[in-house]
Amino acid sequence: MKEILIGTLSGTVAALGMGGGTILILLLGIFTSMDQHLIQGTNLIFFIPTSITAICMNVKNKTINYKMSFIIIIAGIIGAILGSKLSFKIDNSSLKKYFGIFLLCIAIFEIYSFFKKYILKKKEDNKIR
Repeated sequence: MKEILIGTLSGTVAALGMGGGTILILLLGIFTSMDQHLIQGTNLIFFIPTSITAICMNVKNKTINYKMSFIIIIAGIIGAILGSKLSFKIDNSSLKKYFGIFLLCIAIFEIYSFFKKYILKKKEDNKIR
């Protein structure tokens, strides 16, 4: 039952475009006894059907830049191979710490981007008055 709830929540977040894999990794890390390598591998498998669903919806809505997508796909495959080889050279506890630092950096960037956008909008609103 726990796995169904984790998958449903992660899939919903992924469908909203907010990085369901990140939520999946967090939930699996908190609510299961899996090690970090297995959690991240599970996340990669989870990514396949959710990505295919998102691709189908975006093809239908004609919201895909195919040229850019091809470049990103090739770079992503190369990055996945290199990252996989690197992750197996790192012990489980260190990998958890590095992933946590990575998430923290993303959170700081997102908060900064939000406030920057908010401040720019507020300045534009003040100029209009």
